[in-house]
Amino acid sequence: MGEISQAAGPGLPSSPSPSPPSPRSACSLSPTVGKGTPRPGGDITGHLTFPLLSVTLLVSFGSSMLYGYNLAVVNSPAVHIKAFYNATWSQRYGHELTPGPLTLLYSLTVSIFALGGLVGSLLVGMLVERYGRNGALSRSALLVLLAGGFMGFSRELGSPEMVIIGRSITGLHSGICLSVVPLYLGEIAPKNLRGFLGLMPSIFICLGVFAAQVLSLPELLGEDRFWPLLLSVVVVPASLQLLLLRCFPESPRYLLIERNDVCGATKALHQFLGTPDVQDVIKEMKEEQRSLSSMEMVSVWQLLRDRSVHWQTLSVVVVNAGMQLSGIDAIWFYTNVIFENVGIPVSHIPYTTVGTGAIEVIAGLIGCFTIEKVGRRPLIITGFCAMGICSAGITVSLLLQAALPWMHYVSVACVVGIIAGFCMGPAGVPFLMTAELFTQSHRPAAYIVGGSLNWLCNFTIGFIFPFLQMSAGAFCYLVFCGVCLLVALYVYFIIPETKNKTFMEISHIFATRRSVLSIPAHLRMRRLDGYGTLENSSLEGSGSSLP
Repeated sequence: MGEISQAAGPGLPSSPSPSPPSPRSACSLSPTVGKGTPRPGGDITGHLTFPLLSVTLLVSFGSSMLYGYNLAVVNSPAVHIKAFYNATWSQRYGHELTPGPLTLLYSLTVSIFALGGLVGSLLVGMLVERYGRNGALSRSALLVLLAGGFMGFSRELGSPEMVIIGRSITGLHSGICLSVVPLYLGEIAPKNLRGFLGLMPSIFICLGVFAAQVLSLPELLGEDRFWPLLLSVVVVPASLQLLLLRCFPESPRYLLIERNDVCGATKALHQFLGTPDVQDVIKEMKEEQRSLSSMEMVSVWQLLRDRSVHWQTLSVVVVNAGMQLSGIDAIWFYTNVIFENVGIPVSHIPYTTVGTGAIEVIAGLIGCFTIEKVGRRPLIITGFCAMGICSAGITVSLLLQAALPWMHYVSVACVVGIIAGFCMGPAGVPFLMTAELFTQSHRPAAYIVGGSLNWLCNFTIGFIFPFLQMSAGAFCYLVFCGVCLLVALYVYFIIPETKNKTFMEISHIFATRRSVLSIPAHLRMRRLDGYGTLENSSLEGSGSSLP
């Protein structure tokens, strides 16, 4: 089973580690195993049950998809929203907004989503500690209902402020859910399904972008009178999650390790695994609980200062920052401009954009269904390399398109390549890696670091890209190319493969690496299992090596 813990947010005192189970939590753990019943076994693997698949689809649809939808939904109705701002300003003050203030007001509407996400990511620790993983997701859905009300009635009440407030609340919701959804799924998934279920939210993020593109078509909600409905339609999936999520139990690992509720954890395991025999899983969780008996949950500051997890922390920083600094947001924001430069008629661009959205979904499905076969490292390395090569291709095509008209189509192919490469690996694997690289005591703080850094980089790219494009022209994409290739190299040499490994096994990999790297310099360098490591010949006889 996967595992996550409560989080100590920035500035919050460290929470004491769970005490040994109290007598009230005693529960019979010796059910009879029926003939043919699948047994998790010593390796704690499991099969995909209906409850596991159902709750994964529900939280991905009701939470993760809304992030992709809200990210893309403001692109098509931009003209209508600006016209509403202008008309409202004229009614209030007797004159229209000049282009500068109007652009600033609309930019605030777009970018405040990322600022809300940053705040939400910082609240994750407090929420999952107080309400649990399931409870935090249920309560966060209320934010979407509130935001939908603000945005849906903004035009009727003549209030641009309501649009901006609604966007900030949707960002707050996305900041919470982008961390809590992988936390929850990581805890309930057997280790052999952790990658498959962990990438399901990234598919729904792509579906959210695709849904926003489809609903923005003129035949649907793309007309001026429908833009408030287009912004507020997010209340539908949020309401569905709010109604149905209570049918599923809280995460077993949270119940046992943090609440000492063995009976509740056992019942949850029975439902999620579909087997009455969960003794091996309970035993594994109790062993980890004992290993944490003398260790406190660390805060963000303690995580950053803890040299024992230096490489894990650096890896989370690199993959999460690289995910946004890869330039994917800039590509999404300016896809229409690139397609317009190719010569596609303006009236056809929305339909072309829908085509790129379909490619996103297909690429996400490929990553989801291959991650347990090929592993995490190949997906994220291949994805970043493809994005880097295609970014360089955009630069070349923009420089040569005046002399070679067919280079316009190379630009389109490169845009598609960047989007497909991102959705296949870098879109979801960094969230999964953040869970897998840490043990129970450090993981919540790692999610806060990764989440806040993700949102900060998202906001930074959205803010500076227009200036970068003005100053560097076609060469601005080489910056993204360099970032992508550097991240791919880092993953290749530093981060081990985590497929089919428990969280404790992954922790031991890094512990072994630290002990090996601390040996004096007379050791020789050796390439092992796809990443660099130091190894002494004296260690070979004892069987000590990096996994």
